[in-house]
Amino acid sequence: MPLRGGPDMFANDFDAHYAWRREQAQRLQHLIDVLAARDLLDVGMRSRIERLQRHLLSDKVMVAFVAEFSRGKSELINAVFFAGYGRRIMPASAGRTTMCPTELGYDPELPPCLRLLPIETRLQSQSLMEWRTAPERWKRIDLDVNDADQLAQAIDTVSEVQWVPVETARALGFWHDERPDDNPPVNADGLVEVPRWRHAMINMAHPLLKQGLVVLDTPGLNAIGAEPELTMSLLPMAEGVVFVLAADAGVSKSDLAIWREHLAAGAREAGARLVVLNKVDVLWDDLSAPQAVEAQIERQRAETAHVLGLPAEQVIAVSAQKGLLAKVRGDQALLEHSRLLDFERALADKVLLRRRDALGSQLEVLRTEVLQAIGRHEQREVTVRDEQIEELEGLRGKNAVQMTQMRRRIEQEQQEFDAGAMRIQALRSVHMKLLRELFGSLSAQSLQTEVEGLSSALHQSGLKLGLRRAYEETFARLHKRFAEAQRKADEVQAMLRGAFRNLNAEFGFSLQVPGTLDLSHHASALREIEAAHADVLSLTNAWRLAQAAYAQRVAKAILERLKRVFDEALEDVETWNKAAAAQVDAQLRERRRHFAQRLETIQRLASASEGLEERLADLRSQQAAYASDMQALRSLVEGLIVPEPVPTPASSAV
Repeated sequence: MPLRGGPDMFANDFDAHYAWRREQAQRLQHLIDVLAARDLLDVGMRSRIERLQRHLLSDKVMVAFVAEFSRGKSELINAVFFAGYGRRIMPASAGRTTMCPTELGYDPELPPCLRLLPIETRLQSQSLMEWRTAPERWKRIDLDVNDADQLAQAIDTVSEVQWVPVETARALGFWHDERPDDNPPVNADGLVEVPRWRHAMINMAHPLLKQGLVVLDTPGLNAIGAEPELTMSLLPMAEGVVFVLAADAGVSKSDLAIWREHLAAGAREAGARLVVLNKVDVLWDDLSAPQAVEAQIERQRAETAHVLGLPAEQVIAVSAQKGLLAKVRGDQALLEHSRLLDFERALADKVLLRRRDALGSQLEVLRTEVLQAIGRHEQREVTVRDEQIEELEGLRGKNAVQMTQMRRRIEQEQQEFDAGAMRIQALRSVHMKLLRELFGSLSAQSLQTEVEGLSSALHQSGLKLGLRRAYEETFARLHKRFAEAQRKADEVQAMLRGAFRNLNAEFGFSLQVPGTLDLSHHASALREIEAAHADVLSLTNAWRLAQAAYAQRVAKAILERLKRVFDEALEDVETWNKAAAAQVDAQLRERRRHFAQRLETIQRLASASEGLEERLADLRSQQAAYASDMQALRSLVEGLIVPEPVPTPASSAV
């Protein structure tokens, strides 16, 4: 990993994270090739490795920036990610700039472009996810990524506004009779200023975006509150959320409203939230001693941390404007004074380290599973070879007639094995019956059934009486369904445990029930959804919920997030099931192969095409070579997927 420091600290760290992901994915491909070459890669193991490999290659790291207007959020994004263009890319002039939520990412299937969804789509019930699949409804502006001026001019479109009657502003979510102080001013024609666009998506081959970074720029309380998918889908998906405040003002009333209503639920998660006190340069005072200025900044940090209920180290004072200027001019002293590197260091440590730890944990689990599978295979092979050697040693001094009898005995064993193996089909039938019940518990149809009551409550006209109760009852049923799914998973595992024990005793197999199918992390995700979204259905939001289009978007946002949880649980069940079924198939194949090898050996000895002692020596040589190969394979697996630690900076100013 590159040494940390210099004007592109976060970019360097993200480069290293991307390189690590690609290297790990390449190692997994090598692991697939090595295991396949040794006939050690069953369907279940291949599925697990390839699933993690795809995850490593396609992994996204979303960083969401949240702030009220005029906090310098867009300037901070410019300073951290786009200083290399030598100018501002995101609009960051005085006053309101980014008027709609804006995603910056990279999709190789699309040309560099800016796509803009008209604000009028808020009057319809389709969710943002649904609008993403309707490209004809978005305005598209092609981008020239080699022309910084054209790029900035095109992206400045996100700040466009339009003037509409109060009734339209109310329907769009920008006019609130219940909160008149928050309403925008009305001009001489009785019109209200609202954003022209509802959502913007910028697709460009910026190096960080190509490597999986996604930046979400969210403007103001109105935009967050009016778009349930932001709080229900996009913000929960973010690996890190950066809440930007003004250093001179601290936490304003509207800032606190954003924090309490939309961000505080995840504030205690390790590194999930960073708070930036931006525009710290307004506190720089040439008439005050540096120590006094520093003390004032530290007081602001401490006070902000206290108000938001955060550890002080998660609050960072920054001057994004001076940091951007310093990067453009190559002024290292100003860059240090801006404290921008403190923020970039915290962003890398709190976001990238968490992401790498999560991926590393999955690699560790996979490594353990692969080593256990190798151990089981080695045990079976050693046992079979020992039996073959013992069987051949018993042939010393035997004549052709006795060898023929031996061959008939092996054939008889083979026939008995084949007959007994037919009983495995009965096991498969029981297994599949239980599995179908488990899949049914987590199916899309079962989810749809459980949320019907909540959906009906959200779709009723006017005030949604009884909505809170419907919400609680729906999640109570969903929790019960996951508990039932876990019970059925435990039942499947208990059945396999007994069946595998019998098969091991009868056929000398070494079947091992896969680790417990634990659905608890999906149940935890369900609880997080319930807690995080409860505020959307509170009485304080009742006036929004009375609007049919908004309520329908809420219903779809909840369903989409719940569907992700159910889909991920089903994928875990499928992967776990493949691991169990593949073991039986693999050991059946191995046993039949060993019967064929024993018969071939007897035939060759009976026909005098090979001497007994020669064959015994060959088997012992194979046994030694096999033991050496397995040891080398274990060492290879240990080295293939050991996550590499991220170097820790020598010091941190945060």
